[in-house]
Amino acid sequence: MHTVAILALDGVIAFDMATPIEVFRRVRLPDGSRPYRVLVCAPRPRVAGELFELAVPHGLDALAGADTVIVPGCTEDAPPPDPDALEALRRAAADGARIASVCAGAFVLAATGLLDGLAATTHWSAARRLAELYPRVEVRPDVLYVDNGSLLTSAGAAAGLDLCLHLIRRDLGSAVAADAARLSVMPLEREGGQAQFMAGGLPVAPRGSELEPAVRWVEEDPGREITVAAMAARCGMGERTFARRFREQTGETPLQWVLRTRVRRAQFLLETTDHGVERVAARAGFGSPTAFRERFRRVVGVTPRAYRTAFR
Repeated sequence: MHTVAILALDGVIAFDMATPIEVFRRVRLPDGSRPYRVLVCAPRPRVAGELFELAVPHGLDALAGADTVIVPGCTEDAPPPDPDALEALRRAAADGARIASVCAGAFVLAATGLLDGLAATTHWSAARRLAELYPRVEVRPDVLYVDNGSLLTSAGAAAGLDLCLHLIRRDLGSAVAADAARLSVMPLEREGGQAQFMAGGLPVAPRGSELEPAVRWVEEDPGREITVAAMAARCGMGERTFARRFREQTGETPLQWVLRTRVRRAQFLLETTDHGVERVAARAGFGSPTAFRERFRRVVGVTPRAYRTAFR
């Protein structure tokens, strides 16, 4: 039997913890047997959640015998991860356990150092903070989960379901995973990534920064004609200086950011208007519907039509 240990720390988010508990304990093989044993463990017998207190039946020693360890997210104001818990995660990884995080659980996993040099994800709203705190982790805010083999991370909330179903499919095959998906009233594979859920995207420049005049000018009307020279002039810089500083501060070129901003404007139009694709493309600043469709799918992960169907 495959043991799944779920690590509950102070400030644990109830949804993140309950998702793997419910998904794994409901799995059945064709003969009706249970392939997973689910344990909840913690550094201490009682864990303080935001709106509850949890009595935990197992200590950190449960991680030593686990095949899979799941690390749920904790609230932003939670205390720093327990040092003993971090060390227990490191030992579990060294012993060959598969370790996965749900949502902000990536912060706990990153604190162990196990994610250094690897790709990881978390809730899109926390991705920038994760990248700032742990610069050796390659943060990917646009995907539902990242599988590095023995180390996995998932995005926010429902993406924990995607991750659990992915693990079940890895362990037991698609047929068993499909049954687990049906029990969760969830598709086994969802179209697209986190990008389709990013409300307004991630801020590129804080208020008062030297890039703000150009950023605000573009965001006011991304459908207008925009050049790097025009953006640089808004900031009182030369074009090359502006492009260099923009890339240093954002990790992308000005025109890459402009294209993402135009996609976000297109998302808004698809959600709030009945405009056809041609008009949406034009108002968002794309030269042709074909270029718009290609860029939209590349950034968001689904077609404009699929996005409108999901979010109107």
